[in-house]
Amino acid sequence: MKKEIHPKYYEKAETVCSCGASFSMGSTKEKTKVEVCSSCHPFYTVKRKILDTMGRVEKFKQKMAKKKK
Repeated sequence: MKKEIHPKYYEKAETVCSCGASFSMGSTKEKTKVEVCSSCHPFYTVKRKILDTMGRVEKFKQKMAKKKK
């Protein structure tokens, strides 16, 4: 392998999420910022986040309720 061509590897690089959680992991950057982590991701927290600005979800639920009758 060629010497001095690889970036420096940080064993305990700090990673900060937008929710405020922080943890360390290996990376080539000393500090990293992420938008979603396992503490706030809906898949891992089992919390559903539905952003419905036009009422489409509610209309769909009403349509399905009519079909069940």
